[in-house]
Amino acid sequence: MKKNESIKRFTQLMLSFVNLGVQIAIFAYCYYSFYSTWMQLQFWKKGHLLFVFIYAVLIFAFSNMYGALRIGYQKNIDIIISQLMGTFLANIITYFQLSLLCMQLMNLVYYVPMTIIQLLWAGIWTVISNAAYKSMFPPRELLLIHGDRPIDEIIRKFSTRKDKYVIKGTVNINKGVEQICLEALNGYEAVVIWDIPTEARNIILKFCYGKSIRAYIMPKISDVILSGAEQLHLFDSPLLLTREYSMKLEQRFIKRTIDIICSLILIVLTSPFMILTAIAVKAYDRGPVLYKQTRCTIDAREFKIIKFRSMRVDAEKDGVAKLAKKNDDRITPVGRFIRKVRLDELPQLFNILAGDMSFIGPRPERPEIIAQYMEVMPEFAFRMKVKAGLAGYAQVYGKYNTTPYDKLKLDLCYIENYNIWLDLKLMLLTLKVLFTPDATEGVKDEQVTALLKEASEGKKKEEI
Repeated sequence: MKKNESIKRFTQLMLSFVNLGVQIAIFAYCYYSFYSTWMQLQFWKKGHLLFVFIYAVLIFAFSNMYGALRIGYQKNIDIIISQLMGTFLANIITYFQLSLLCMQLMNLVYYVPMTIIQLLWAGIWTVISNAAYKSMFPPRELLLIHGDRPIDEIIRKFSTRKDKYVIKGTVNINKGVEQICLEALNGYEAVVIWDIPTEARNIILKFCYGKSIRAYIMPKISDVILSGAEQLHLFDSPLLLTREYSMKLEQRFIKRTIDIICSLILIVLTSPFMILTAIAVKAYDRGPVLYKQTRCTIDAREFKIIKFRSMRVDAEKDGVAKLAKKNDDRITPVGRFIRKVRLDELPQLFNILAGDMSFIGPRPERPEIIAQYMEVMPEFAFRMKVKAGLAGYAQVYGKYNTTPYDKLKLDLCYIENYNIWLDLKLMLLTLKVLFTPDATEGVKDEQVTALLKEASEGKKKEEI
C-alpha cells in the first residue's frame, strides 16, 4: 500500500511539473526573444536566468495555492480554473516587473499571445494528464462506518467523485467495534468514519492507525476547536491551550488596516461597475436600487448590510426570511446576472469601510435565521466570535447551500487557525470562487433555510 501511494504521488508530481515546465519554457522563450533586449538596465547572463527563476517560483506558488497541481484529485474544470488563476497572477506580477526594468509600460504585443498559449497548453495537458492518472489508478474502495444519523447525504457527496472514491460497504456502529475492525481489513482500502460516538471513534481510529489503514473522518466541532489549539510544554505532559479570544490585538489592528485600505481602493476601482449596476436595477422595474437587511456580526451585534437588489420588491412580503432556492422565481433577470458575477455584493465595501464587516470572515446571517439554527445547534453562535466577512472559509471551501453545521465547522477552521497570511490566501482563493458555478447553487425547494430536516434531526443525535 505504501509503495502504491508513493507511485501515485510521484506520478501526480511529474504530470504537474511537466505542465509547469512547458509554461515556464514558453515564458523563457518570449522573454529571451523579445523583452530581455528592451530593458534599460542590461543584465549579465545569470541575471536573465534569475529573472526566469523568479517567474518559475511565482507560477509554482500561485498554482500550488489554487490547487492546480492536484492532478488526479480535482475535476478537470477545477484544475483548469486554478491553472488560469495561477498563471494569470504570475503573469500580471511579472508584467509589472518587466515594465519597471523597461522604465515604461511594456508593449503587450507578445505578452498576451504568450499567456493565451500557456493557458491553452495547461487546459489540454490537464485533460490528458487527468485521464491518464485516472486510468492508471482506479477509485479507492471505502467502508462507511456510521451511526444513527441518515447517510444518504454523505453517500451522495462521495458519489460526486466516483473517479476517486467508491463506497463499497456501509456498517452501523451498533454492529460492534470489534466486528467493524475486522471488516475494515476485509478488502477495503480505507474507511470513512461518519457521526459515531467519540469512544467508539477513538478505538477505530487507533486501530486504523496501527494497521496503516487510511481513515477519512468527519470532525466534530470539538475536533475543529482543538485543531487551532496552541501546544504548551510546561511540564512532561503534552498540554493544549484554546484561547478565550480568537485574535490577538496586533492581528485585529493589521486586519482592520487592510480592510480600510483595500475597501477604499476597491470602491474607487469598482465605482463604474456599481454605477452601471444601479442603472440596470432601476431601469428594470423602477424599484429601489439598494437592498438593506439586518444581519449579525461579532458578538451578535446587528447592522444593516447593503447589497444591490436582485429580487422582486415583494420577494418577502410575508415577512418570512428565506434563502434563495434553485431557479427561484423571485430573482429578476437583472438580479440573476448580477448574482452570478457577484456584482450584487459590491455595496458591502461600504459596510467594510464602516467597520461592520471585514473582507474575510464568516458570512453574516439574519437574526431570525440564526435563531432557527440555534434551536437545534446552539454552537452556531461560535461563528460570531469574529467580525462577519464579505467572504470566508465556508465560501471558499463550501458553497451557498452547504448545511449550517458544515458551514460552522468550516468557519471555525478559520477562527481557530487565524493569521494574516490565511486572510491574504483566502482573498486570492475567493477570486477562484467567482468562476465556480456551483458556489452560488441555491437551496432545495423544500428548504426555508439551509438546514435540511434530516440534518437537523441528525444533529440533535450527534455527540459534539
